[in-house]
Amino acid sequence: MPTKVFAHFKARIGGPTLGPIVEPEPTVRTGTRSVEGETYVSIGIIAWNEEAGIAATIESLFRQSIFADLSKRQLKCEVICVANGCTDRTPVIAAESLKDQKQRHPFADSIFGRVANLVERGKTNAWNQFVHSLSAKEAQFLFLMDADILIHKHDTLRNMLACLENDTRASVSVDRPRKDVSFKRHKSVWDRLSLMAAETTLSATAQLCGQLYCIRAEVARNIYLPKNLGSCEDGFIKNLVCTNFLSEPVAPERIRVAEQAEHTFEAYTSPAAVFKNQKRQVIGQTILHLLVDDYLKRLPAGARLRLGETIKEKEAADPSWLKRLIAEHVERTRFFWQLYPGLLSIRFKRLAGLKPLKRLICFPAAAAGFFMTIGACWRAYQTLKQGSIDYWPGKGPGPKPAEPGPAPLWKMTAANPNPE
Repeated sequence: MPTKVFAHFKARIGGPTLGPIVEPEPTVRTGTRSVEGETYVSIGIIAWNEEAGIAATIESLFRQSIFADLSKRQLKCEVICVANGCTDRTPVIAAESLKDQKQRHPFADSIFGRVANLVERGKTNAWNQFVHSLSAKEAQFLFLMDADILIHKHDTLRNMLACLENDTRASVSVDRPRKDVSFKRHKSVWDRLSLMAAETTLSATAQLCGQLYCIRAEVARNIYLPKNLGSCEDGFIKNLVCTNFLSEPVAPERIRVAEQAEHTFEAYTSPAAVFKNQKRQVIGQTILHLLVDDYLKRLPAGARLRLGETIKEKEAADPSWLKRLIAEHVERTRFFWQLYPGLLSIRFKRLAGLKPLKRLICFPAAAAGFFMTIGACWRAYQTLKQGSIDYWPGKGPGPKPAEPGPAPLWKMTAANPNPE
């Protein structure tokens, strides 16, 4: 987030919610096993070109009561900032912030912090590296969080962890994402539409926001994100978790919402930003549809139950496999609104899940979103036809490609996977 956004947050919520660290109240826990002194929780902060806000994110993280709770239980916690392909000072600032916390945090003896500076840019690679290589092998729970959020309730992480410790049926716990504009006293029309849209989205069951969640390590380590998955890695994880890796009917209770747990993020409010985000979502959901609704379901049951290993082997043997699936799908799709089922109706289906009064209040946002989605869908269709699936937010120019980019997707077929 821009520096001015964090300044706004600190002015609005810095006092009562980002105050001093306090000892937590006792929490009932069941079904957990731990060894005194081992790394019990691993927290991964995925960061790309976040020099303006990474220090504030880390500050909000270390004010969480989870560290006092783990220290009291004589358990260790590690915090790893996974900087991926950064072209700014994000790794340096993150390292300085973690060093500062190690020197002054009251529970520093139970916390380990470090920066993993990856050359390759991309959230999927950063996620895979954290889950499968960087996090402590003995860690039982993994937190994944973006580097452009603030955690503004003291017990957010503690309550998310308790959700999984107290409910062995759940695999993932989430908090409630809160847009920064909700703190504004005088909201614009676009602010209000943005908040209405968020309320409609949160009405759906088993929502998993990729900005912050906690997942059982054994579940996470059976997931490997395909390199070309795009922007909807949280939707991919959600589908695998709720269906026990596509082997059982959907069980929304496998994702639990923790009480008194919230984080704040910068909302898209300008028409241009909303449109760009919608286009990104359409591309991501199209890829998700191909994987979850088609390709992965056709794998043998044994391959699905060890899905992480299956996808990793596929990526190594055939790096272009997902790009070919996308190219073939786009070639078969006659109209832009047919990229995936329910593309144009999803907003109104979610609207139907609200109470009548809320439904009436949020209808303008759903209607505006519908027309925005039509335009974004057309642009996404054109982008996919041109062979592009990548999306990078505007946080600097980034590194220049060392060589010409890949061939357009429509030229990539099973018979010709690497055209000149």
